[in-house]
Amino acid sequence: MFPLRVPLLAILVSVALCQDYDDDYQPHSMLGPSGPNCNQECDCPITFPTAMYCDSRKLKFVPFVPTGIKYLYLQNNQIQEIKAGVFDNVTDTLRWLVLDHNQITNGKVEKGTIDKLTTLEKLFFSYNNLTEPIIPPSKSLDEVKIMHNKLSKFPSGLLTDKENLTSVNVQFNQLTSDAISGAFKGPKKMLSLDVSHNKLKKLPAGVPSSLEILYADYNDIDSVGAGYLNKLPTLQYLRISNNKLVDSGLPAGVFNVTSLVELDLSFNKLQSIPEINEQLEQLYLQANEINKFDLASFCKYVGPLNYSHLKHLRLDANNITHSSMPPETSNCLRTASDIMFE
Repeated sequence: MFPLRVPLLAILVSVALCQDYDDDYQPHSMLGPSGPNCNQECDCPITFPTAMYCDSRKLKFVPFVPTGIKYLYLQNNQIQEIKAGVFDNVTDTLRWLVLDHNQITNGKVEKGTIDKLTTLEKLFFSYNNLTEPIIPPSKSLDEVKIMHNKLSKFPSGLLTDKENLTSVNVQFNQLTSDAISGAFKGPKKMLSLDVSHNKLKKLPAGVPSSLEILYADYNDIDSVGAGYLNKLPTLQYLRISNNKLVDSGLPAGVFNVTSLVELDLSFNKLQSIPEINEQLEQLYLQANEINKFDLASFCKYVGPLNYSHLKHLRLDANNITHSSMPPETSNCLRTASDIMFE
């Protein structure tokens, strides 16, 4: 009844997460001839005159940006500093700023640069050497990616007035729970927050109630506070894999909320299956220390209208087998197409 195979969804998600978001950038070879309103170090294609492509040119500094440019691509260079004045012509028009894969430090970003960009919507600042975020004053900002830096601080208040911010990615940094305390308060439209691969001891506090996606994989989290998820009524996807979660750190019913669709608790130190809501569809518990299969974790009651809507359940690399399931499992988990034990 329960085929033991790798869920297709898990494969697709894995592939998607491995894609480099440099795919968002148009390849230079496809740009065509450059227009006259352009810095000589870069290209501004006639077919896309509001974009300036300065990527992959071994630049040491950000070139002067001419009037009319809305999209600025500076990824894959050797930029170490941003000098005052380079954005003076586009302070109220620049929408996208891509600075990924450079060598920028906080001390080399002069005043009168990013702090003057009042209409910026997307800031991509990954693979640099920042120790704390550099956030523009723009209230139009909707996406921030500062991954693979050296962030150890995220001062509260930086995002307070970002009323249109929907996505923040700060994975692969050195952030602690204290360092991000209050950092994400303010944005009322935030949908996605990724703080994976940091040094957190607990899930981030004070995150917006609008959040739908929260990823905190690869940290040092050993517990989840009682009622934490009750403050996030629209949260659908929660990942806390590769942490230090133990049974004693999970209050009864902490994950029993109706909004969750996917819950990933794999690669932790759990010895029992936590109680989940019947509406959950994806549950990943592989590589824990689980030694019993308690059906009550999935179904409090079983009947024609009372059953778990779980579709995929991973329990491989634990201390239980398929024979650990009680006979009533097929009734409780009647919609499950994958239950993996090995």
